[in-house]
Amino acid sequence: MGMFFYNLIIYFYGFLIKLTSFNNVKAKQWVEGRKKWKKKLQSELLTHSDKYKVWVHCASYGEFEQGKPLIEAIKKQNPNHVIILSFFSPSGYETFKLWDGAEVVCYLPLDTKTNSRNFLEIIKPNKVFFIKYEFWINMLTELKKQHISTYLISAVFKTHHPFFKWYGSIFRKSLLSFDQLFIQDINSGNLLNKIGILNYSVCGDSRFDRVIEIKNNFKSILFFDEFCGINKILIAGSTWPKDDELLINSFMALNEPNLKLILVPHEVNPTRISNLKVFLQKHKLEYQLYTEQKSSIDSNILIVDTIGLLSKLYHYADLAYIGGGFNSGIHNCLEAAVYFKPILFYGNDFNNYNEAVDLINLNAAYNVNSIIDLNQIIKRLLSDKTQLDKIKHNLKLYIDKNSGATEKVLSKIKW
Repeated sequence: MGMFFYNLIIYFYGFLIKLTSFNNVKAKQWVEGRKKWKKKLQSELLTHSDKYKVWVHCASYGEFEQGKPLIEAIKKQNPNHVIILSFFSPSGYETFKLWDGAEVVCYLPLDTKTNSRNFLEIIKPNKVFFIKYEFWINMLTELKKQHISTYLISAVFKTHHPFFKWYGSIFRKSLLSFDQLFIQDINSGNLLNKIGILNYSVCGDSRFDRVIEIKNNFKSILFFDEFCGINKILIAGSTWPKDDELLINSFMALNEPNLKLILVPHEVNPTRISNLKVFLQKHKLEYQLYTEQKSSIDSNILIVDTIGLLSKLYHYADLAYIGGGFNSGIHNCLEAAVYFKPILFYGNDFNNYNEAVDLINLNAAYNVNSIIDLNQIIKRLLSDKTQLDKIKHNLKLYIDKNSGATEKVLSKIKW
């Protein structure tokens, strides 16, 4: 009965996406990208038919960043292995479809029984890795049926997940499709124990390895060198409209002449950027767009209207604000933490994010609930060098302690 309703939901989801694709860009990309997927996949794998294949699946952009250290480590150990990288979301696929770290980059088809069988028949993977939060029941069932080694990487389990609910039997059963669950923390392990799932290892979060890699390969960007100069810099990453409103109002209220604000929206489509510009113009604030590359550095507000820069930009920050608290949840704090920067985010709903909880406990992150909170914390941090030094010290220890998840995972896999 559970599978009947699951399949019904999957078909309804596919129908809904097609329906919304007429007036939604992401939905249209989702649909268009999957057209004739079997033919495209067969063509791309034509020259790799007799090679050892590793399939890595990521839901979206963030999961790819989490899985990238693993893919690169696999390729380094086994340079002749073929990497097949799949995405569910357009935000991941469209960004990384030309990534040269994989021989094939594709969309994962809708999770029906037929699609799952056809997909595996075409790619014929020797090993499969799902990153963090992907539990497609039909695909996992088929992988188990075909005895294909399958692993879940850097997973976190929380009490609100369906595995631990009365209706979650098919999801609990899906966990047995994995040869091994590589989880982030012992709390996840304790939850799995309660439902009789014992095929797990605590290996940490591979995102630490990724952000360390990005930091170690940092190269200064002339435009930002000039814009930032000797000023104090507040970088607001992955922001949504309500984040922007809070930050801009805070920036005006602070009225600090040596403070500059860099806004990096989570989405950079024309409508989003236009609305942000209108809001700034309404308050008669001068700003500039990164893509215009103006040589003038008179304005104190910069909008980064392109993707792919945020993880590097935190290098320039004195303070980092992480967006998403007004929406479904805060985004990646580790990208800023690796540069040992104090972190701010909106709201109290951060307990589902291990790193956010850790950073709060280290007094390296602050959750704010109003413009008054935000302004008080910004003023205090910008004037308290002793506190900044302490945060830097604590974050260095934290990052060092949690690195190495990728190596731990690979040490437990037999090739």
